[in-house]
Order: sequence, then structure tokens, then C-alpha cells
Amino acid sequence: MEYSPPRPSPRCRKKKALVLSIMLFIWIFVLYSCVGPCSTGVLLDSPRDRDGAPVTGERTERADLLSRLRWEDVDYYEEPAAARGAASRDLLLTDEPEPRVPEPSPMSSFSNGAGSKKLPQAIIIGVKKGGTRALLEFLRVHPDIRAVGAEPHFFDRNYDNGLEWYRDLMPKTLEGQITMEKTPSYFVTKEAPARISAMSRDTKLIVVVRDPVTRAISDYTQTLSKKPDIPSFESLTFKNRTTGLIDTSWSAIQIGIYAKHLDNWLQYFPMEQILFVSGERLISDPAGELGRVQDFLGLKRIITDKHFYFNQTKGFPCLKKAEGSSKPHCLGKTKGRTHPDIRPEVVRRLRDFYRPFNMKFYQMTAHNFGWD
Repeated sequence: MEYSPPRPSPRCRKKKALVLSIMLFIWIFVLYSCVGPCSTGVLLDSPRDRDGAPVTGERTERADLLSRLRWEDVDYYEEPAAARGAASRDLLLTDEPEPRVPEPSPMSSFSNGAGSKKLPQAIIIGVKKGGTRALLEFLRVHPDIRAVGAEPHFFDRNYDNGLEWYRDLMPKTLEGQITMEKTPSYFVTKEAPARISAMSRDTKLIVVVRDPVTRAISDYTQTLSKKPDIPSFESLTFKNRTTGLIDTSWSAIQIGIYAKHLDNWLQYFPMEQILFVSGERLISDPAGELGRVQDFLGLKRIITDKHFYFNQTKGFPCLKKAEGSSKPHCLGKTKGRTHPDIRPEVVRRLRDFYRPFNMKFYQMTAHNFGWD
């Protein structure tokens, strides 16, 4: 009689299948966890084209979209018809790129945990040269805030790409976390309020404002550092130096008329959904201003004094530990430039020009920002 080995029982087969399934899951998890760091190493060692992308290998659609984004604050506003003749001046005054903040690859996002991409619940909409980059970098320290590093410029110049394109640029978030982005040109873009309202009427808006005279000089200084041959600040400020008539068609002046731009936003959003952050106090008391922002966003006050130190050389606060790093972090060398000398008479005339607009802005916001 031929011997035949006993067949394993159904219960035994189930145990073996379970063990194999667990081993397969562990193997897949280890593989995916390795993909993010391994792919980063490959990218660092690979030749790159002028956009910083590897020459070899096939770009994903999302990476291609991000590579085409301009990392800069650009002034967008609707000029009056009479002012369009001065548009050539503003071509001289384009903003410079912000430092690139790399976005995680799809694989590294997987290994970093679960989550989903959502449209932003809060947006920093302005203003250029007000301190928006500093505010965003400070907010990224909070564990319940995830922000895209690039300025998407969706509601001003990429709107035709659609909301799904916009959503795909956002980082993954978990339940309870807030998705944010910043594009300072939104505040002066006529179409932006209606477009953001159409996305969600509940969107919270943050505007960093600064003394409009200082802001205009800072705006000019940034461009001067790139194009030393541009006209003087004084010649761009006045239509007529003799009469002292201010040229409001120049974007550096136009942006600082905050009350005019706010009127447009109040047609679509109530004032309680808009928070105005003082650019001056963001320097003198960053923890205090960040406390107001965290309250506005409905978050626990986690970012406090312990997160900051004052950099005497740059003249503004820096983070003791940046997001994802154990090292101190200050904004790049392009921040905190020394302003050129402007004649006191020019500054005085600019202050006289802005004063009535500032007073109206104080009334609209029920807040005195202390600008002369």
C-alpha cells in the first residue's frame, strides 16, 4: 500500500495564507519607505537642466506643472485707461523669485503617512513686500498647518487650469489640518475675490500690511538690486515733480492704497473672514502676531516666543528651528536689503498722499496700524 502524506487542514492553510500576506505587506511597506530617500539620492546625483529637473528620467505631470510656476510676487491690478500709457514703467519693476521649496514626490508622500489633497481653507492674499514669506515660514512650524511652498498664482493667472489642477499642487493633509497657500498679488487682483468666493465662501483670508511708504521703497529696492539702471525712485513716484503730483499708475504706489483694494474684497467676504497682520509687529513681536493668526485659524497657540530669536545683522526675527529641521532658519539673503536714500521731501509728500487712504483703511478695519 502506497504511503501518501496527510493533507493540511483548512485551518492550517488559512494560517499559512495569513503569514504570507503579512510578510508581503511588510515587504511592500519597506519598499515604499525606501522609495522617497532613494529617489532623492538619484536626483541629487543626476545631471540637471536649467529648471533644476533631472535631464534623465521621465517627469511626472505634477512635477512638470510645478516647474513651470514662477516663484515670485507679481503685481496685478486693473489700471485705469488713462494710466495704461505708463505700463512700460512697471515692466521694469518685476519681482524676483522666491527660494524654491521642494515639494515631496508622490512616493515620499505615501511613506510620510496617509492624507488627501484639499483645496486651501486659508490663503495669504497680500501684500507684496509686506512680510508674507516670513509669515508663511513661521506658520509652517505649526503641526496643524500644511502649506504649498510655491506661489500658485491660481486666482490671477492660472485660473483657466481649473480647481483640480490647483488642488493637485497642495500638500496632503490629515483630518484637522489646514491647507494654506500664499500669493500676494491676489489682494490687488480685481477678479480674485469672486473666484475665491466661488471656490468656497468660508475661505479665511490673511493680509500682511505695512506702512505703504516703506513698502513702496522696499518694492523699488528689490527691483533696483536686479536692475541698477532703472530710473530713480523719485522720478517714478511723481508725474510732475514741480507740482508734486503722485503717479498712481506705478504699481509700487498703487499696491499701498489698501482701502481701495479692500473695497473689492468686502463685496464677497465679510470683514470677520479677513485678518490683517501688521508687517511692523511681525518684526517687533512675531509671537504676538502669530498668536492672532493661530486664533483666527481656530488653532491652538503652539508657535510662541520660544520659536524665535532676533537676528541683529538682518534686523528681523528668525526661527530657532524651521519645519523639518533642527537648525536655525532665517529668510534668504534677498530679504532685509538696505534701502536707498530717499530725499525727506519725497517721503513727506508720499505720506501726505497716503494719509487719507490710511485713515479710511483704519476705519474699515477698526484698527490703527500707526502709520503716519
